[in-house]
Amino acid sequence: MLFTALSNPALQLSNRVVMAPMTRSRAAEANTPNALMAEYYGQRATAGLIITEGTSPSPNGLGYARIPGLFNEVHVAGWKLVTDAVHAQGGKIFVQLMHTGRVSHAANLPAGAEVIGPMDNACPGEMHTDAHGMQPHSAPRGMSADDIARAVAEYAKSAQLAIAAGFDGVELHAANGYLIEQFLNASVNQRADAYGGSIQGRNRFALDVVRATVAAIGAHRVGIRLSPYGVFNGSGAYPDVEAQYLALTEELAQLGILYVHLLDHSALGAPPVPAEFKFRLRVAFNGLFILAGGYDKATAESALQAGQADLIAFARPYIANPDLVARLQAKAELNTLDMSTFYTPGPKGYTDYPSLGD
Repeated sequence: MLFTALSNPALQLSNRVVMAPMTRSRAAEANTPNALMAEYYGQRATAGLIITEGTSPSPNGLGYARIPGLFNEVHVAGWKLVTDAVHAQGGKIFVQLMHTGRVSHAANLPAGAEVIGPMDNACPGEMHTDAHGMQPHSAPRGMSADDIARAVAEYAKSAQLAIAAGFDGVELHAANGYLIEQFLNASVNQRADAYGGSIQGRNRFALDVVRATVAAIGAHRVGIRLSPYGVFNGSGAYPDVEAQYLALTEELAQLGILYVHLLDHSALGAPPVPAEFKFRLRVAFNGLFILAGGYDKATAESALQAGQADLIAFARPYIANPDLVARLQAKAELNTLDMSTFYTPGPKGYTDYPSLGD
């Protein structure tokens, strides 16, 4: 099934292979996509669906060095290079909207931006800055009601810009400890107002963002990524995590969005998302269901055949194998991954991996 087409009223894909979103830090000038990024995504356009690297809807969300934004017309023009390159090869591409929230350092932000989050508690650990090397995460300013409303509006506006830039849709990044998950996670979100204190309260920001995005571009163009058992960036499971994500997924189904993209970090050493819980989420959601997390051809086929998912996302294999679909079909050897170039500027380890026959 992996190589069969998917036909949905809102989305027609040539196969069920998804290129998962991966930060690559190549937007070196003013967080703007460029010709190098267009080449990179164009090389990988045989994926049924590409989901871009995390892209900030706000200056405040540019927490990592050289990640792209999508909140002005310059960004739109840059992303148009990317979408044109993918569509020229017959591919489909969604942009992942990622506000880093407290996973940030002030040195990475543009002038006038600030580190914000649900609370004023800093994310544990360090991050790279081009200006000062590795630094502890900056302490965020806890968001006021006005800040929350502004952030929700920024997501909606960015989604509109995404359509103007030629994207087929948007994925809201509610995983991996970034802003939306910071509100979802009871270990991070200790707010005492309407945006915390209960399952309903912690889900409120995510649902506000989804509703605003749906109103801006239509539910048929909106997906969301979730990682309920993830451990990145000071997140992690907590009591009632399954009840919370089941309630969230039921609300997402009512809103009629296109897909839920469920990420399992167990391949990287985190606790697995229990299979029974994945099944409950799958049943609760009436749209497309994407699974991600350490899949290979055999396990992807098995998951599809068992009805566990409609699409399977591949991450790191896509870094080194622009023609991953062809390699999986041919049972060909995969290129060796150069981890030292994951986040470095320039084409090395980015656009120079060979395809079969090169």
